[in-house]
Amino acid sequence: MRSVINDLPASKIREVANAGMGRHDVLAFWFGESDEPTPEFVRQAAIDSLNRGETFYAQNLGLPELREALARYTAGLHPAVGPERIGVTSSGVSALMLATQALVGPGDEVVAVVPVWPNLTAQPAILGARVKRVSLRVRDGAWTLDLDALLQSITADTTMLLVNAPNNPTGWTLARSEQQALLDHCRRTGTWIVADEVYERVYFADGATAAPSFLDIAAPEERLVVVHSFSKSFLMTGWRLGWLVAPPELIDAMGKLIEFNTSCAPVFVQRAGLAALAGGDAFVPGLIRRLKQCRDTLIPGLAALPGMSVSNPLGGMYAFFRIDGQSDSLALAKRLVAEHGLGLAPGAAFGDEAEGWLRWCFASHDPARLTRGLARLDQAIRAIGI
Repeated sequence: MRSVINDLPASKIREVANAGMGRHDVLAFWFGESDEPTPEFVRQAAIDSLNRGETFYAQNLGLPELREALARYTAGLHPAVGPERIGVTSSGVSALMLATQALVGPGDEVVAVVPVWPNLTAQPAILGARVKRVSLRVRDGAWTLDLDALLQSITADTTMLLVNAPNNPTGWTLARSEQQALLDHCRRTGTWIVADEVYERVYFADGATAAPSFLDIAAPEERLVVVHSFSKSFLMTGWRLGWLVAPPELIDAMGKLIEFNTSCAPVFVQRAGLAALAGGDAFVPGLIRRLKQCRDTLIPGLAALPGMSVSNPLGGMYAFFRIDGQSDSLALAKRLVAEHGLGLAPGAAFGDEAEGWLRWCFASHDPARLTRGLARLDQAIRAIGI
């Protein structure tokens, strides 16, 4: 086995979850998914597809009708994108890996904005690239970007910039001016930008339907790959369906890479994706309103607890917080599960930069679950003696 594979760290979120799975008394908020099931109309589309016997291979880049629907969906949020710039993938994480396979190899330099979901930084490392981590910084309790530090880290030797915004786990979101500065700089250095914009619809700015996207300011031929997923905005985490937007010549290469990775996404899953897009105008806004209600229930409740540092996230579905005097997030998360029946993700799962922090996924069908969780955390803090 290659040493880089052997050295990959196991998921610390899974380590905590494994300690609590099977216990009916645990309130679990550790994974990045809602506790609502996929909408019935989406599930029914997959059932109908299976009943029609659609169990055969599809095109590498996805059903033409799905690529066209994704082009229309994108055009409703951003400048028009043709289907020739879209590739359908078996999950958002697969799209990220395909982009990484297409763009970097052994010894290449990748700059990543962290803390971040660990898969993003592990993928280039698996391929032998060197990952340079540039951390967000906490100012007045909120995670913010030191734009100058990031720009200085990106040079002509940097093959790829990885940026996830809205960010998992912190909720940080790129401002338009920051996006423009990064795009301009990467044009000069010849650096590809891979933007994980999976949470773009989970955005709470007044009057906005999506977070700022690089697609809003980039030309079609730019060295830009934008990655999306059906998981968050359409409640389809278990379906493993995503897509990416890239220059047409890179999409052609993606078709070959998909052949050597998964061959294609299952047809019945793609039919579910088509149904999700068709019903999205009616479904997604309501979901975002519910998520905002959950955020607005959890964040004030956390802020009221003793020894707490937390900010109000502008995007994403997570509260990211720390408790004074607690520096070992994995040990604390395990203790919360074992002694108080509260399942949270340890900050250490997202890199050393997030050690001491905890992530709470607030995507719940019932805000009362969050209130019960807050009561358990309050009890835990008092037991710890803060």
